Amino acid sequence: MSADLTFGPVPQAPGFRFERHASLPSTNSTAMAAARAGQASGLWVLADVQTQGRGRRGRNWVSPVGNLFASLLLVDAGPRERIGELPLVAAVALAEAVDAAVGAFGLARLKWPNDLLVGGAKLSGILLEAEPLADGHLAVVCGFGVNCASHPEPENYPATDLASLGYRVDAATMFRCLSASVARRLDNWREDGFEPARRAWLERALKLGETITVRLPEEDLIGCFRDIDPRGQLVLELEDGTRRIISAGDVFFGARSKG
Repeated sequence: MSADLTFGPVPQAPGFRFERHASLPSTNSTAMAAARAGQASGLWVLADVQTQGRGRRGRNWVSPVGNLFASLLLVDAGPRERIGELPLVAAVALAEAVDAAVGAFGLARLKWPNDLLVGGAKLSGILLEAEPLADGHLAVVCGFGVNCASHPEPENYPATDLASLGYRVDAATMFRCLSASVARRLDNWREDGFEPARRAWLERALKLGETITVRLPEEDLIGCFRDIDPRGQLVLELEDGTRRIISAGDVFFGARSKG
């Protein structure tokens, strides 16, 4: 673990701790290992570089120096039946953190469940992983990757970074804004439920009321993106007027054939 705190001060929110590493395979994996070893909730794990960063569904997350890689360990964050709300709470917190870091309200829009896009290009990724611990508690790790200084060139979607957009925001500044925003949104979620985050998510929603394709393991569904339900699930209205409630899937904009 690095003792160099030039990256930024320890988050000031009560109950949070901070450790920074020059290099890790994955901040999510390190945070979950800490949970298994008995670490308490509220641990932030950061790395200057990840060598085995990953995104949703096991996809590789390119992790070069200059971007932000941070994971927060939460133990018994809330009722287990509400854990599915956390990806959207995290997305709202990150979008608000980006606003604070760049000084521009509403820069990033949200693609369900928790991708941040600017001008249709992906700015960040969020990966939540949960694991029951040996003592019966539930560990949830929320990992954030933000393209501050550079971005990869993925084959399947466009990407961007804050520097390319004209904002000089280093990883330290981004993390200070993120840690404060996450603390506020978690408190709000615990005290007032999911509805405030749901409303904030919908205010930034991309393609709400428009045609999207949702790719599921067994099929592709094409329909109108109508809403996010009180559990954070996507409400899709199919051509025949029936509605499907989707808890997990990959969203593509417009009608898209599988291939």
